[in-house]
Amino acid sequence: MDGALLVHGHSDTDTGHPLDPVTVPCGHNFCQGCLGKLRGRTGPPDGAAGGAARCPLCQEPFPAALRLSKNRALCEVLPLLGAAGAGSSPDGSRTPPAIASPQPGPGSPPEEPEGEAELEEGASGVLCDVCPEGSRAAAARSCLVCLASFCGAHLEPHRRSPAFRSHRLVAPLRRLEEGLCPRHLQPLDGFCRAEQTCVCARCRTHEHRGHDVVTLEKERELKEAQQAKFLSSVDNELEELAVTIAQTRKMVELIKGVASKEKDRVEKLFAEASELLATFQKEVAAYIEDSERSMLGEAEADLRWKEERRAKLAQGKQNLENVPSTDTIYFLQEFQALKIAMEDNLSPAPSFQKELNFTKCSQAVCAVKDALSAARKSQWDCLQGKGVDGMSFPKAEEDKSNNPACLESREYFLKFAFIIDLDSDTADKFIQLFGTKGAKRVLCPIPYPESPTRFINCEQVLGVNLMNRGNYYWEVELIDGWVSIGVIAEVFNPQDSYDHSRLGRNTWSCCLQWNGQNYAAWFGGLESVIQQPFFHTIGVFLEYSEKALTFYGVKDSKMTCLKQLKAGSFGKAQSDPFQHKINQQFAALFSFKLKPAFFLESVDAHLQIGPLKKDCVSVLKRR
Repeated sequence: MDGALLVHGHSDTDTGHPLDPVTVPCGHNFCQGCLGKLRGRTGPPDGAAGGAARCPLCQEPFPAALRLSKNRALCEVLPLLGAAGAGSSPDGSRTPPAIASPQPGPGSPPEEPEGEAELEEGASGVLCDVCPEGSRAAAARSCLVCLASFCGAHLEPHRRSPAFRSHRLVAPLRRLEEGLCPRHLQPLDGFCRAEQTCVCARCRTHEHRGHDVVTLEKERELKEAQQAKFLSSVDNELEELAVTIAQTRKMVELIKGVASKEKDRVEKLFAEASELLATFQKEVAAYIEDSERSMLGEAEADLRWKEERRAKLAQGKQNLENVPSTDTIYFLQEFQALKIAMEDNLSPAPSFQKELNFTKCSQAVCAVKDALSAARKSQWDCLQGKGVDGMSFPKAEEDKSNNPACLESREYFLKFAFIIDLDSDTADKFIQLFGTKGAKRVLCPIPYPESPTRFINCEQVLGVNLMNRGNYYWEVELIDGWVSIGVIAEVFNPQDSYDHSRLGRNTWSCCLQWNGQNYAAWFGGLESVIQQPFFHTIGVFLEYSEKALTFYGVKDSKMTCLKQLKAGSFGKAQSDPFQHKINQQFAALFSFKLKPAFFLESVDAHLQIGPLKKDCVSVLKRR
């Protein structure tokens, strides 16, 4: 008899009688009542009409709607077996017939003590899948082959019959599908150490063939041996997370508090700015009204005087024309009166012919608006972190008339004239100074006194003047030789090597070089050649707040832009390594105070700090 799933605890009045065995298509026999309980949950639909059920023993699918026939041969044998195995109870009554099941073989699952089963039943909370609804007992074991959980009574066939020898019984599981391989729908009975995952028999022969696969129990022993150390690591991680969570919570509160205070300050500043603009608006409007009132009063007085004079002259003319030809005395009197009126021309100054100065108010307001717009854009870019790596590049075709650095008139730059004095404490020993304006490279060293700021490896000299705000303009006369003109941060190291301390060969200085053939701009060790004719006078315009340095060729009060160093000045950063370097690091140079710097490269190099004309609009001398 091929493994009958017959339950001993049934009475003759149960719906599924133990003497009603049925045969499924695969050939296995089961109690009709027990199989009816399992047919709705033993397997997923297979696409056929009505879905499919599975044999609890071999998992062979069969149509769920299939009408199962009673195994009549087995029906005749079972009563004989039941009568042979029936015994008398102590009180003389006979026990219900039970099916004699073979004793468990060597490979069958071992029987477990009743106490252990009861303990597991109470702890698992999983109910038997075979018991009738409403009276389901707690499950003692779950079968990964049958995909069902069984109480102690319904588990007896698994314990007694050799047909269930290959079934794997485990502690009661709430979700039995977790014990199946999702790929092959077979019980997970091994662990692949190579991929750290549970596998079934088919996995071992296909996807995990050749891998180190051990039994689940063996792997659990290994993991349990590592559990203490692993949990200790988890505890340490939890403690660290608790500390960092507390710190992060404080940071969150700090961010909220600081943001709230900053919002209040910003609102207050915007209110003050709005108040300033409103005050400015009132002042401009009042100025227009006062100017209008004043000039209008003068113009109206002048108008009245002229109208009165016109009327007086017209009346005198009419009187003279109406004098009779015979009245000579009256004619002479009227003629003299008209002549005196003509000569009396002491009228007030015609103020309305002067320039109406209040018409410039719109220009002043427009200038304030433009300055506010530029400041807003500049500060917004700073807030967004633009300026070094994230600089928003202006278009190359930008109108140069809006950029003072591109104006061609020297008169504009003279407003920012900057007087430079050379610092003898920085001059290399091979540089001879002529006062504070001239420098020439010589062959014989000059015994300058020791100074911590003196260049010792490079023929350079600096100006004593520091630049850290506003705009600056100065001019340099190139008398002879190779000369470099630029700026350097105050944090320079005069003792650096020749290659490292030269202007433009590092990121704390930049320069314009004349090498006898052409000009070249240097920054960060990179060179940008400039195709322009030679100019004896070089103008240097530093816009500190704009983080820009522009070199000009000066001739006959005309300015020719040679090179402007500014992050984002050109849109060719991808193909121009020099501009890419400028975009990345040039703006950082303006985080320090800057000094004018000069490098006399050739042995005949000679320069002079150009004397700016005395008729400068203004001369700013900052020390």
